[in-house]
Amino acid sequence: MRSLFLCCHLLAFVLFVSNMATLTARAIDRNLGQLTHQKKFQSFLNISGGASKFTKGGASKFPKGVKSLNGRNLMSIADLSKEELLELLELSAALKAHYKGGATDRPLIAKSIAMIFQKRSTRTRVSTETGMALMGGHPLFLGPGDIQLGVSETMLDTAKVLSRFNSIILARVFDHKDVVELAEHAEVPVINALSDMYHPLQTLADLLTLQEQFGKNLEGLTVSWVGDGNNVLHDLMIGAAKLGMNIQIATPDAYPPNEGVLQLTRQICEANGKKVMLSNDPIEAVTNANVVVTDTWVSMGQEGKASEKLRDFQGYQVTIEMMAHAAANAVFLHCLPRHKEEVSDEVFYSEKSLVFPEAENRMWTVMAVIVSLLGY
Repeated sequence: MRSLFLCCHLLAFVLFVSNMATLTARAIDRNLGQLTHQKKFQSFLNISGGASKFTKGGASKFPKGVKSLNGRNLMSIADLSKEELLELLELSAALKAHYKGGATDRPLIAKSIAMIFQKRSTRTRVSTETGMALMGGHPLFLGPGDIQLGVSETMLDTAKVLSRFNSIILARVFDHKDVVELAEHAEVPVINALSDMYHPLQTLADLLTLQEQFGKNLEGLTVSWVGDGNNVLHDLMIGAAKLGMNIQIATPDAYPPNEGVLQLTRQICEANGKKVMLSNDPIEAVTNANVVVTDTWVSMGQEGKASEKLRDFQGYQVTIEMMAHAAANAVFLHCLPRHKEEVSDEVFYSEKSLVFPEAENRMWTVMAVIVSLLGY
């Protein structure tokens, strides 16, 4: 009986030791996995060639916002100086590195963003909601059925009411004057998430994507636009000019960019010793370009003009043959959603296409804008 008792105790001890060894091995594997992830990440995003000013003291500290943007609105890239634009891009890269490195900071707890959407969007909504939640804040989606700017309530009243509830407002609207009026009356910062005139958040994502591809300094590169002279082009023109890029644009005669934006872009380029070329020949526009960009030809609200625009944009599809005229290192961008008449599958899904990293960068850049306007 005593021998049986000792055998039971011995078996229990062996099982205990075995379980402890298994748990220890799992813990070691988990820690090694985390170390491996960290090592891989160290080479994931090194666009600045060294430590970022936004992560002094190590990656464990939450990156600080661009101080000069505290309390301001963002209506267009034209609102930013070159230095502020570069700092926002650096902050975006730092936030990307911070959270992809495993950080769990929640600095925006008890902060909220009112997201007004007159026009639906996948990337704008998902990037803003996810980014705000990642930082601990609360995103509040207000679609056309929830709020009608200037219809059931005046713009002034809407701005005043939302300012009482929310820390910051983001608006995706049809008419640019709507977001401008909202910003004039709001008592909190307002972000233009798209209007018929500008799309600053898209340009920030595009420029960050290009920095990841070509390095932090984009000066001297040539960006080519093939398509409609629209809101996406307007901010991209301004942003590329501010960073010292040459700009080559091809649009059909009836769809040029806004004359005022074109004049501003030319002024900036002349000051930087760079060139702006406007043509209606896509091949001329992409020749020797490092970046080829297009966008949808039929924007939301223009569905009634679809047949007319498809006819007018014949010859503007970005194809392998067209890309062959660009520089050997040329890449392709599209803000999405994409339609096949705008770019062929051979280009869209090729190694030259950066459309999906570009889409992801919508989140890191809007996070940088929110952090900066809120003064963090």
